[in-house]
Amino acid sequence: MISPTLSELLSVLPGQHYSLNGKTLRLEFESNNEVQGSISISLQVDASPGCGGIVWPAGQILSSYLIRRGSELLQGRRVVELGSGTGLVGLIAAKLGAGMVWITDQAPLLDIMQQNLSLNSLQRNCIAAELDWGTSVPASLPLPDVILAADCVYFEPAFPLLVQTLDALATERTQIFFCYKKRVRTADKRFFGILRKKFTWQEVMDDPNRNMYNRENITLIKLSKVV
Repeated sequence: MISPTLSELLSVLPGQHYSLNGKTLRLEFESNNEVQGSISISLQVDASPGCGGIVWPAGQILSSYLIRRGSELLQGRRVVELGSGTGLVGLIAAKLGAGMVWITDQAPLLDIMQQNLSLNSLQRNCIAAELDWGTSVPASLPLPDVILAADCVYFEPAFPLLVQTLDALATERTQIFFCYKKRVRTADKRFFGILRKKFTWQEVMDDPNRNMYNRENITLIKLSKVV
């Protein structure tokens, strides 16, 4: 039996249709814009490169929030998604009219990101790029106007590397949306201890679905760089 809180979470996630033969997941996001209508995205999913090749709830929630905000948040902006995995959140940003989007992750996930770029015909304004947290940001990756990250707080040794990369990419004007699942462990406290040396944050309060996904310990925050 599905728990009441999990049932609530499922109610705010997009409709999902999985093709077993093609290992393709199609997500249907509802929009509050009658002109825009629903937004669909198709994704190749593959667990073989690790957990990054799977679609997780926090990425779906951040994608839904971007769609709810509409194109004015991203129109013409330079957007970088960190820890993209399948590329879901960045691909949604590209569909919403971002000027250019870079979906980034480690080398083993480049192939699946490239497949999903092609699957959704978003090569015009979206690029898949390798980016290892904690290393120098490639010259081909410009400072973005918006940074997106979902499901990035899970591997403790990477915490300082993630913060280092956020710090390298962000200025005081960068909008950073960060969605994660809280876990009852000291590691999460350590991550936010590292993060507060470089950033402040506040919970995103203008999402009408917030209370429902909060009950499953998923939180959406907006970061601001300390200057």
